[in-house]
Amino acid sequence: MKMPMPFAKTSLKIQSAALFLVVSAWLLPPSIAMAQAGGGQAEGVAQFKLANGMTLIVKPDHRAPTVAHMLWVGVGAIDEVDGTSGVAHALEHMMFKGTPRVPAGQFSRQVARLGGRENAFTTEDFTAFFQQVPASKLADVMALESDRFAHNQWPDTEFTKEIEVIKEERRMRTDDNPRAALQEALNAQAFVASPYHRSVIGWMGDLDSMVADDVRHFWQSWYVAHNAAVVIAGDITPEQALALAQKYYEPIADRALPVRKPRLEPEQKGLRRFEFKAPAEQAYVALAFKVPQLTAFKQPLKQGETEDEVLDPASQDALALTVLSAVLDGYAGARLDKALTQGPKRLADRAGASNGLLGRGPQLFVLDAVPAPGQSADAVVAALREQVRQVAEKGVNPAELNRVKTQWVASEVYKLDSIFNQAQELGSNWAQGLALDASPRLIRALKAVTPAQVQSVAQRYFGDDGLTIGVLQPQPLDPNRPKRAVGEHHHAD
Repeated sequence: MKMPMPFAKTSLKIQSAALFLVVSAWLLPPSIAMAQAGGGQAEGVAQFKLANGMTLIVKPDHRAPTVAHMLWVGVGAIDEVDGTSGVAHALEHMMFKGTPRVPAGQFSRQVARLGGRENAFTTEDFTAFFQQVPASKLADVMALESDRFAHNQWPDTEFTKEIEVIKEERRMRTDDNPRAALQEALNAQAFVASPYHRSVIGWMGDLDSMVADDVRHFWQSWYVAHNAAVVIAGDITPEQALALAQKYYEPIADRALPVRKPRLEPEQKGLRRFEFKAPAEQAYVALAFKVPQLTAFKQPLKQGETEDEVLDPASQDALALTVLSAVLDGYAGARLDKALTQGPKRLADRAGASNGLLGRGPQLFVLDAVPAPGQSADAVVAALREQVRQVAEKGVNPAELNRVKTQWVASEVYKLDSIFNQAQELGSNWAQGLALDASPRLIRALKAVTPAQVQSVAQRYFGDDGLTIGVLQPQPLDPNRPKRAVGEHHHAD
């Protein structure tokens, strides 16, 4: 699947992937244990633990005879070590290359014959595989997915071919995309010890030196039963899903995981700035500020417990920073758009803001912009920072905040129309270590953020000491270089 850009974890717009979907209610029969208890339970969602430690999460939705089936593995680029960057993503590709029962290329063909669609994606924090099929075909895709999870096997020749596909993907999405290349360099400059220093797709030198056994070892180490979750949403009952999971997934033997070392990011003690030269038509600037991440919502609310009692100060700041990003860039005509991109003396062709609310590693608040013709990068950097300073000095008005919150709630409710989105958000919750009731609780917490909290984080997190600035310096384009079409990568042969 197409590789996520370094800042794709949190969208520049209101439809942020970090803002989880509010799960609709559905009454489970009393024989099924609910995932949580008390006022914060995830209504209509059942969670089970299989005998081998694998998690099963089920969200019934009987509006159409279809199901979304996802397998989430708690491993991503953050778990790689130096010299093997890109191996998590390479393994995602190789999971389509066969087992003793299903030859290379047949997985996708069999799903297509079932009338389904499928793909996979890798991020910094996790890897996920999915199929959406008629409900009557769920057992078939569970048999296919459990087989490749437990028995992934292919000859070296398959890896030799696929690593060239991955290198071309890197050239197309990063090396030949100046803004993506700068974003990759920005992460590498902002993070020193954290594995977020590296991009998900990996450095080209590491891809050049990668061998088939590197991928096999990563699979053997991390594709472990208790490090995975099966998520099913759609026209099925929890009892039916549990019976199928016990048949297809529970026989997979469990084993120990490698020890994860923390690899903590040291405190940044001064502004970092770099210039990045690449063939491009326009300049580009990106500012990355170190910010706290959300650590709340890992446990369900207990009976009588309030949200305020479980929100630590860092989590409260992370929520306020997310609201700040929406105030700056959450809708057409928001502050950055109005101040930088409009009028005859506009400074930028586009400007954006995003906040890394969630992740297994440290997070960044990013401001970025494309300077308008004739405008300097320094002027645009100053203008971006000025908009944050305006919030720090004057705050935001309640009407502005209410508009952002109303749009959030509406966009999350609309997601209920997609069973794939329901499965994806539940899987994301699990992969980030969040309780299943995190989705509605997150929305409630964001709605409770006050203007004073937004002003406070604008005052405290946007100085020089935690800032990294990247500036793309455009170089002449090569007229003879062919343009590559950028489309979604699919793993089918």
